[in-house]
Amino acid sequence: MIDLIVLGVETSCDETSVSVVKNGKEVLSNVVLSQIDIHKAYGGVVPEIASREHVKGITYVFDQAIQKSGIQYEDIDLIAVTEGPGLIGSLLIGVNAAKTISLNYNIPIIGVHHITGHIYANNIEHEMQFPLLALVVSGGHTELILMKEHYHFQKLGETQDDAVGEAYDKVARVLGLPYPGGPQVDKLSAIGHDIYHFPRPMIDSGDFNFSFSGLKSHVINLHHNLEQRKETYKAEDFCRSFQEAVTDVLVAKTKNALKAYDVKQVIVAGGVAANRGLRAKMLSEITSVPVYFPHIQYCTDNAAMIAVSGTFKYQKQKHADDYYLNGSSRLDLNRGE
Repeated sequence: MIDLIVLGVETSCDETSVSVVKNGKEVLSNVVLSQIDIHKAYGGVVPEIASREHVKGITYVFDQAIQKSGIQYEDIDLIAVTEGPGLIGSLLIGVNAAKTISLNYNIPIIGVHHITGHIYANNIEHEMQFPLLALVVSGGHTELILMKEHYHFQKLGETQDDAVGEAYDKVARVLGLPYPGGPQVDKLSAIGHDIYHFPRPMIDSGDFNFSFSGLKSHVINLHHNLEQRKETYKAEDFCRSFQEAVTDVLVAKTKNALKAYDVKQVIVAGGVAANRGLRAKMLSEITSVPVYFPHIQYCTDNAAMIAVSGTFKYQKQKHADDYYLNGSSRLDLNRGE
């Protein structure tokens, strides 16, 4: 087998990341320059600021990734860069930087869908076996996807409104928790109790779609009413009650999909895959097939997952992209299948 060394580039939101991965498994380097501390003051990502910070940091991140990998640009066989979806200003910086390296060193380049990167992050530590079921849970996506082979994505269901990560962040904001809110809710839920028994939206809908807008509103309204009546409450009980409702729905929908489709494994992908409550419930309630999560460092946005996804896309597509490759804020999951 001839080694395939891929340089990954990820700038879809507020992390500037470059990675070098060999054969879709071995991470030689993975450098992530986070902007969390910058955006914390605004309670969320400010797109224009994110773009400027990518410009400031991307050369440094490239240099660090190459240095830590122990290889040179001349050793790289392919460049994989996130082309979408995401913040268009941020995406364009990563795409143009990747194309510059591609042109300068005559390295083939391929565009990668951000969500496929999250899915393929699982391949770093666990071999993907097909058919498999992927639960994608992040700030912008909540989807159940069936994969019968590499780089074939059949969407079974998706959120009809808020993504699960978005709902986490909005609930955290109402409770006065610092940004980013999702990890804070997860942390507090570990010491809280499910005393509010929030509704489990669409848990018995008979399909694989999700809805979290109503649950989010329910939590916000209850909090507002308690504040108006000057009644005491514990933030950790709100967090636990909310998290139990969310994870019950995610696990139930996944179990229903397992009944409908014969798969060999379940993988969980996206930033919310780092949620400890979700991990524990998935592993305890799904025992018919293995359930895998990426390592915590590969759950949030990073370039290693883009390099891995790019590796398999290149092998499936059998050709690189041309230099018309561009960033796109919206992108079909099966582009380039």
